[in-house]
Amino acid sequence: MQKKTIVKSLVLSSVLVLSACGGGNGNSGSDDAQDVEVATEGFPIVDEEITLNLMAPGTGNQWESMPTMTEYEELTGINLEYTTPPMDDFGTRFNLTFASGDLPDIIFAPGSDVLTPALEVDYGQQGLLVPLNDLIEDYAPNLNALLDENPELRSSITTPDGNIYALPRVNEGDTAIWPIGPLWYNGSWLDALDEDVPETLDEFYDLMVRFRDDDPNGTGQNDTIPISNGGLENARIWFLSAFDLNSWDVEAVDGEVRYNPTTDNARAYYEYFTKLYSEGIVDQEIFSQSDEMKKAKGQQNVIGLFTDYFSFFTTGRSEDEALNDPMFMPLTSEWSPERSVAGSPRIARGTFAITSANQYPEATMRWVDQMYSEEGAEYFDRGPEGYYWEWEDGEGSTKIYTEEAEAEGEDYRGTITPFYGINTPGLGAQLPPIGGEESDFTVFIRESTQNNLEPYAEVAFPLVYLEQDEIDELQSIQGDVATYIEEQEAQFITGQMDVSDDAVWDNYLSTLENMGIERYVEIYQAAYDRNQQAAE
Repeated sequence: MQKKTIVKSLVLSSVLVLSACGGGNGNSGSDDAQDVEVATEGFPIVDEEITLNLMAPGTGNQWESMPTMTEYEELTGINLEYTTPPMDDFGTRFNLTFASGDLPDIIFAPGSDVLTPALEVDYGQQGLLVPLNDLIEDYAPNLNALLDENPELRSSITTPDGNIYALPRVNEGDTAIWPIGPLWYNGSWLDALDEDVPETLDEFYDLMVRFRDDDPNGTGQNDTIPISNGGLENARIWFLSAFDLNSWDVEAVDGEVRYNPTTDNARAYYEYFTKLYSEGIVDQEIFSQSDEMKKAKGQQNVIGLFTDYFSFFTTGRSEDEALNDPMFMPLTSEWSPERSVAGSPRIARGTFAITSANQYPEATMRWVDQMYSEEGAEYFDRGPEGYYWEWEDGEGSTKIYTEEAEAEGEDYRGTITPFYGINTPGLGAQLPPIGGEESDFTVFIRESTQNNLEPYAEVAFPLVYLEQDEIDELQSIQGDVATYIEEQEAQFITGQMDVSDDAVWDNYLSTLENMGIERYVEIYQAAYDRNQQAAE
C-alpha cells in the first residue's frame, strides 16, 4: 500500500527571527543555539531544522517510527528525540529527571497525577518550567482562541502567580462530560428478568436482589454477583449522587466548601453499602480484587453491574452486543429527590510543559498549538493518510479504514500515533466518522450520555491551584486523611465497624478533626474563592 505524506508547500506568511531564548537549568538535547525564523502561522514552523527532545509515558510502541510523528517532523521542520519510559515507571523517571536537573525540552502527556498542580507551581516558581502566557498569545492562535472563548478554561490553568506553566487537554466529544468510565448494566440479565433500568434507590435495590436470587445468567447455579468492580473508587462516584454528593472529597455547595465524607449524607451512603455487602449484593472481593479479576468475572457472565469505559471491555462481547448493555441512570432518593450526578470539567490539566532547558520555546509552542485545532485533533488521533485510513475514491471523497485498520483495529492505531492510552495535549474533538456514517455504537454512546448523564451533570469543585504555603500545609494533612477514609470505608462496609453506632461515627468525625480536616476545608475555600474571582 502506498503511504502518502501530509507535507505540503506552504508559504511562510508571517515569521519572526529569533535567537534561542530558553535554557539556563539542566542540559538540553536540542541543537546548539542558532538563529531560526519561527512562523507565527503556516508550515514549516522553522526555516532551518531544529531538534528537541521530548519525555513522555511510553505507549508500548516506538514513537520514532510512528508515521504521525515522522510526517509531522517533515511538515514542521522540528525533529524529535524521545525518552518514553513505560507508563508504570513514568512517574518515578519524571521525578528523577527533575531531581537531577538534566531536563528534556518538552514534557508531553504526563497527566496531572504526575505533573500535579502543586508541582506546576513549584517547578514554575523554581524556573524549571517556562511561563507560557506570552507564548500562547503570540504563537498559539488555536489554543488562544479556546481560552478567549472560555474564561473558566483560562482560570483553570492559571497558577496563583498569574502564570500558565502547563497546557491542558480540552475535551469536547460525546464522552467529555464523563468524570470516569460509567457504570453499565448487564443487558442480558435485564432481558432475562424483563426488567428496566432503575431510576430510584429503592428500585435499584429491588433489581439487585433479583440479580442475586433469580438466576439471570441461566446457569442454574448460585453464581451471580450483582455488583462487582476492582475496588469501589471508580464505582463510588456514580452512587454518591443518590445521597446528594457529587464528590468523595471537597464539594462547593452554594459557594460553601464542605468535605463530603464527614456529612450525614456520607453516613447514609456507608449504611446503604453496608447493607448491600452484608446481603451478598456487592462482590465480597471488591476491596481486594484487581480490575483484571473483575474483567475475568465479566467474561464468565457472573456480574450484573460494573464500571468500564465501554461495557464490552469487561464482558468481552462485541460492540454490537454491547448495544444491549444500558448505561447507569443516576438514582433519586429521600436524600436526593432531584436527579444529579458528578460531571467532568471537560479539562485535563498537566498534559504539556516546556522546560527551561528548551532553546526554542516559540517554535515548541507553535508545534503543540496544531493539536488544539480540529484538523490537528483528527490528524493526531488517526494519523496521516494511507495507514489507519485512506480515501475511498481519491482525495476529498469518503475516508475509509485501511485493510490493516479493519483487521487490527485499535491495536494498529497505537502503532500509527502516540495519542493512544495517554492524556495528550490538544482538543478532544468529536471527529467525523470514518466510512461516512456513524456506527450504531457511537450513536448509542452519545444518546445514552445525552439521556442519562448530561441533563444532570454537575462539576462538584472547579480546578484550582493552591498557594505554595497552602501546598506545604496540606502535605501534612492530605495523605493521612485519604488513607484514613479509605480504611474506614472498607471497615464500615464490610461490617468490621458499625457505622450506625453513634459512638463509632462520632469517633470517626473527631479523628478527622484531629487530622486537620477543618483547616483542609478552609484552604480549599480560599482557593475556590480566588478561582471564582478570577473567572468573573
